[in-house]
Amino acid sequence: MPPPFDLYGEMPPASPVVLSVPHAGRDYPDALYAALRVPAAALTGLEDRYVDAIALAARSGEATIVQRIGRAWIDLNRAEHDRDPRLDDGAPSGHLSTKVRSGLGLVPRRTSAAGELWRRRLRADDVAARIADAHRPYHETLARLLAAAKAHFGVAVLLDLHSMPPIVNSAARIVTGDRFGRAAAGRFVHRVEAEVAAAGLGHALNAPYAGGHILERHATPAAGIHAIQLEIDRSLYLDETFDRPGRGAARVVDLVRAIIDALADEAMAHPRALAAE
Repeated sequence: MPPPFDLYGEMPPASPVVLSVPHAGRDYPDALYAALRVPAAALTGLEDRYVDAIALAARSGEATIVQRIGRAWIDLNRAEHDRDPRLDDGAPSGHLSTKVRSGLGLVPRRTSAAGELWRRRLRADDVAARIADAHRPYHETLARLLAAAKAHFGVAVLLDLHSMPPIVNSAARIVTGDRFGRAAAGRFVHRVEAEVAAAGLGHALNAPYAGGHILERHATPAAGIHAIQLEIDRSLYLDETFDRPGRGAARVVDLVRAIIDALADEAMAHPRALAAE
């Protein structure tokens, strides 16, 4: 079975910047629909709705990986062991992460808006198959892209694109995550912040989104592979119902393009600098 993601760009990558879009998938297997206890529309709350359209409109030759299958099937931004014992018969015993306890583990159990999603528990072999068919191929491919970019340019920068609901009582419309400095050299984060400021948008760093498993797994700044998570307020680019791209989409595409260019410029300014700053 072909992997449930789309891959864009050539090898070796044309840019040190690699784009990842793990949560915008809108394809759902029949088996998922059969197990739902809520209307299918409730699953859109887990999607980074149409942020893939923003990424694809903004890219210009950059290696890009976009997941097609919905996050409700499996969450690529969780580790393989982040399995929920309240849902998954194969979940390990022991300490549970905050995300798993909240119902947002490797297979999401619930959403804040819809509550519990599933009519029955998941078999251990079912989740293992999802990991083998969807989770591992995405991460293995992303690792190859970053290694190829690093080999070709001396440095690689992963831009992991997400979207978020508007943050209550906050002026931040863009949130940058670098796992509190562990995922990227500060010079890359500063370039993103400068582009957001130039666009006249409020920005926050690592609050409330510091980056998840994708950054933890793939970022090795000391070896020249940096990673930044970019969260975009959905009200900036979706319509009033948060369902389809709206009038602000073109402005957000321009911002993402400017961020890609800034990251590439910074990478090439110090192409062989391996240490985090």
